[in-house]
Amino acid sequence: MPVAAVDVEGLLNLIWVSLLAGVGITVVFSLVVLGGGRAAAARRAHDDISAAIFAVLAVLAFAAFLVGVVLGVNIMLSKD
Repeated sequence: MPVAAVDVEGLLNLIWVSLLAGVGITVVFSLVVLGGGRAAAARRAHDDISAAIFAVLAVLAFAAFLVGVVLGVNIMLSKD
């Protein structure tokens, strides 16, 4: 009598999706930090164009980060 049945396909799907999400969210948030830091350094150097470009990068990356977090929470809370 088997004690438990393991859905190997579902388990492998869980592993690759969680790795992709973990690495993806980490990379996107690192772009937030990079853009913010470079924008501040460019502002101190009075390089307004570079500061604006890096600030836009930081804002877009933060928006993508928020979308990823909201999507992840939505998936975790769905009763599918």
